[in-house]
Amino acid sequence: MKPERAMLLDISSSMAGSIALRKILEAHFTIAGPTRIDPTAQYGDGFEPELELMIRQFEPRLIFLVSIGDNLRLASSLLSSLRQLASGIPVIAAIDGGAPTQTLELLEAGAADFMTMPLQPTEVLARAWRLLKQSSHGERFTAIESAQNHSKKLIGNSPNFLQQVAKIPLIAGSEANVLLIGETGTGKELYARAIHYGSSRAGKPFIPVNCGAIPVELVENELFGHQRGAYTSASSQQVGLIEEAHGGTLFLDEIDCLPIFAQVKLLRFLQEKEYRPLGSSRMRRANVRIVAASNLDLEEAVGNGKVRQDLFYRLNIISLTLPPLRERREDIPLLARHFVTRYAQEEQKEIVGFSAEALHKLMLHNWPGNVRELEHAIERSIVLCNQSIMQAEDLLISNSRDSSQRESMQEAKAKEIARFEKNYIQGLLSICRGNITRAAQVARKNRRAFWQLIQKHQIDVNRFKRTA
Repeated sequence: MKPERAMLLDISSSMAGSIALRKILEAHFTIAGPTRIDPTAQYGDGFEPELELMIRQFEPRLIFLVSIGDNLRLASSLLSSLRQLASGIPVIAAIDGGAPTQTLELLEAGAADFMTMPLQPTEVLARAWRLLKQSSHGERFTAIESAQNHSKKLIGNSPNFLQQVAKIPLIAGSEANVLLIGETGTGKELYARAIHYGSSRAGKPFIPVNCGAIPVELVENELFGHQRGAYTSASSQQVGLIEEAHGGTLFLDEIDCLPIFAQVKLLRFLQEKEYRPLGSSRMRRANVRIVAASNLDLEEAVGNGKVRQDLFYRLNIISLTLPPLRERREDIPLLARHFVTRYAQEEQKEIVGFSAEALHKLMLHNWPGNVRELEHAIERSIVLCNQSIMQAEDLLISNSRDSSQRESMQEAKAKEIARFEKNYIQGLLSICRGNITRAAQVARKNRRAFWQLIQKHQIDVNRFKRTA
């Protein structure tokens, strides 16, 4: 097991206290420092960015602040800054005496504990391990509670839905990049949040970004940030989304909307974990997990040049394909009742469920907008419903079919067979890398009949050869 990391900061005129502390800790911790902060020169607005960079790069679990002499006031001020820069990291102040009121001032400023000189090894280690244990327990409890809350938002009992949800804990336990593929409204961000809050990064930021909503000329600035003076109107420094997500997860929805030049820079970050803000002369590092999502077939997007192939391979380490609502129709009543309970409470109405005809109407609709469309339809209907049981006529569904337009069993069966044929053939072509003869043999059909099925479903065989 790797030793825990501790950082030493010293604001005293002598480094003697920090050196003694380091000797006590170095057998049990990986140490950064001691780093001396000059009260008259280094501390202030100019030092905070450097301190933040040190904390980001080293990622300490504990910070020791050594203050000997008349610097207790400065220590309180520095503690306030540390509370802003690293609120989740306990700080232990090591001081040389001081009045009780000054000690109280340190605790109020954000110190988790304090020790007085001369330092005793048993006292130092006991206090350090106690704080680490408390911190780990708190983080673990928060992460478990948050993961459970986000997993509960994924509602359904259908086999193809549960098959994907069952993968979330395994994916959360990994640090690999994730690619979520699913139609609009299937809940890609919910899956991304469940992965983040079920992982060791749960206590760090989850930053969702819709790549399609960022103007092309601002993409690089939004992702990587800029330095002051990087361009004419850059009057101050701006932190990019990657730096904002440091330690956590950056969710890039509609990744296919990123312009090619931004894909190149994102690829470099994925490879090296390094990036350069606009106007900066040096590279920066960030510890960020990327979860990307798209409602397109990204292999096809690679083929037509919309997405770089190398970026696709970098993102597609682990892939989850989210089923559309029409392929998990048995979940429609469960989801509908969930939304009725939620929005009836918001609207302060006593609506408790659906009539059989209303449920039948919900089951017949094809839901091209998936769960999001269902949610909005229920919310809209709740507002205008004035009875406790929602009837079919109360449901306001866009382009909903009336009874004269409902599919017959034969029509519905033909559609399901066609969908199965297309998926089955595409799966075989993918396994056989576009080799029609080999795929036909696996399907136990003659090559001509197999080719006719390919033409019937307008499947591009070359796409599977390109990805071989």
